[in-house]
Amino acid sequence: MANLVAIVGRPNVGKSTLFNRLTQSRHAIVSDTAGTTRDRQYGKCSWNGKEFSVVDTGGWVVNSDDVFEDAIRKQVLVATEEADLVLFLVDVETGLTDWDEDVALILRRAKLPVILVANKVDNSAEYYEAAEFYSLGLGDPFCISAATGGGTGDLLDTILDRLPLEAKEDVEDDIPRFAVVGRPNAGKSSIINAFIGEDRNIVTEIAGTTRDAIDSYFENETGKFMFIDTAGIRRKNKVTEDLEFYSVMRSIRAIEHSDVCILMIDATRGIEAQDMNIFQIIQRNNKSLVVVVNKWDLVENKDQKVMDTFENAIRNRMAPFTDFPIIFASALTKQRIFRVLETAKEVYLSRKIKIGTSKLNEMMLPLIEAYPPPSIKGKYIKIKYCTQLPNTQIPSFVFYANLPQYIKEPYKRFLENKIRSNWKLTGSPINIFIRQKKRIR
Repeated sequence: MANLVAIVGRPNVGKSTLFNRLTQSRHAIVSDTAGTTRDRQYGKCSWNGKEFSVVDTGGWVVNSDDVFEDAIRKQVLVATEEADLVLFLVDVETGLTDWDEDVALILRRAKLPVILVANKVDNSAEYYEAAEFYSLGLGDPFCISAATGGGTGDLLDTILDRLPLEAKEDVEDDIPRFAVVGRPNAGKSSIINAFIGEDRNIVTEIAGTTRDAIDSYFENETGKFMFIDTAGIRRKNKVTEDLEFYSVMRSIRAIEHSDVCILMIDATRGIEAQDMNIFQIIQRNNKSLVVVVNKWDLVENKDQKVMDTFENAIRNRMAPFTDFPIIFASALTKQRIFRVLETAKEVYLSRKIKIGTSKLNEMMLPLIEAYPPPSIKGKYIKIKYCTQLPNTQIPSFVFYANLPQYIKEPYKRFLENKIRSNWKLTGSPINIFIRQKKRIR
């Protein structure tokens, strides 16, 4: 399981810059204006073969000193509720402030590890200026420069050392975990209640009814399953309540800890930008996918042409990953809901598929020979051998070539599509790696 690291601190200390540095992205907007970050940003950080989630806790507008101070306090409290580790950022250039002391007071009372990070240390002389932060009572300040990357490697080593080694699982490993995700009011709780045959989860027309990620155990003739009902994920700039913020955080963690994500789309609204945002979270975490178009009973025209149009619109929006099942269902009337369960199980099993090396080469090498990678600078690229990697979370395949650096993404997608057309991997993501052909001495 991925751990959660929260970045807290007063405005303009460099939280968003550090977030971008850790996640190797530019998702968080960075400027010199206080209050630029108004919505929470979530991302993944990978270091030394380990992964953890990062949340940037911006999200306030400066109106007055009182509002400002209160907003900082709320952000810190929310972060400490869910995080496994807190990075408390301070600014060496500005020095120690009353706001820093206020945040430090809250963090000292929290029962979770805190790393004090002194940012904007751009040269060796500024290391001495970080000494004043010892008075916060949070241990040695860790000097970095988020803008240049100085000291961030050592910081990441320290983060991995301080994070819990392994999150506790209260479920058997071999039980498939299905996370039901989607926008608010897409019918997530309703479909789980329909599966288990009881009103396990509260259902209302009010968006945001479900706050926690609720686990529901279910068993029938097809097998044992664990369903995770999540809070509806909406645009982060629409998330104003603190309670809803960590409900969304729990939903994202539920995605991380699941095997298959059942993405609920409201048939009366069609596929929207927020559905795509959830899809991207699923993809980032390499989770298998089943798309359920719910509330199909409310659509007037239900003929095949309408279904095909709806399905094509979904696949076009989610391209290039289009190999996933789409089911038109109704949680209210229980139309096709058990087909959802059967499909989710099939997708889960396809994730664990093992293809023999001889069969893989027998099928793929003639295709590669017929459609070889395009030559680069007069050099011909030859793929001689391929195999599936053992013990991977998702099906991963290695192709050995003489010039792997010249094989680009379009050809990798070609290889992926050919694998999918010959073996049933519907709904499951695939990794394609190109490596240097081993030389025989």
